[in-house]
Amino acid sequence: MDITQIALVAAAGVVAGIVNAMAGGGSLLTVSLLTVVGDLGGLVANGTNRIGVVTQNLASVAGYRSEGVSGLRRSVPVLLPALVGSVIGAYAVSSLLSDTAFERVFGILMVPLLILSLWPPKARGDEIVWPRALTVVVFLLIGAYGGAFQAGVGLLLVLALSHAGLDLVNANAVKVVVIAVLTVVAVPVFILNDQVHWGFAVIVAAGFAVGGWLGARWAVRGGERLIRPVLAVAVLGLAGRMIGLY
Repeated sequence: MDITQIALVAAAGVVAGIVNAMAGGGSLLTVSLLTVVGDLGGLVANGTNRIGVVTQNLASVAGYRSEGVSGLRRSVPVLLPALVGSVIGAYAVSSLLSDTAFERVFGILMVPLLILSLWPPKARGDEIVWPRALTVVVFLLIGAYGGAFQAGVGLLLVLALSHAGLDLVNANAVKVVVIAVLTVVAVPVFILNDQVHWGFAVIVAAGFAVGGWLGARWAVRGGERLIRPVLAVAVLGLAGRMIGLY
């Protein structure tokens, strides 16, 4: 690693951490940068990025709590299905796919992810009102996606949680708890399969942590007026990646 690589990856981590704390999709930037600037294969970039995602979401949980918004209790109904799905997804992508296949599947999954993220969430309140069966199925599937691909899972969670009854601030507070837990569970799979570049992992983790803390605090203070534009930018980022602009 040279100084340019370190600076670019760290800066990308800060930006991605802010975006992830307020919306989702920040890993699209860091995974892409790790493959291009870091010259990592798709699977190693994916695994390396997970270390940053853990630090970002733990920092975001702390950031939301420091502003008086906690997603810990409200995350309980969705954690178990998300965790089960995460383990399944992480095992499938790390053990069954090659680098080429990973990048191809990742590109294909961008299409439905983009369509879903364009469906505007409805702000409601601070409690999940979906029936338990629907909650289990939806978050099992989201957990499987997050365990396998990570990038964009925050957008899916915000979308699902907002339609399940939460406003965008509370949806984000729950989202960072869920992603922190499911990523902690998924990371050992990538470590055991030697799919983490620890040099880049430390750098991206530091950037993610700073961005995650800042993004959480800004989200609470700015509310939905600030979060919605970030969601829109995240959607545009997904679109650009999908059609191959970067």
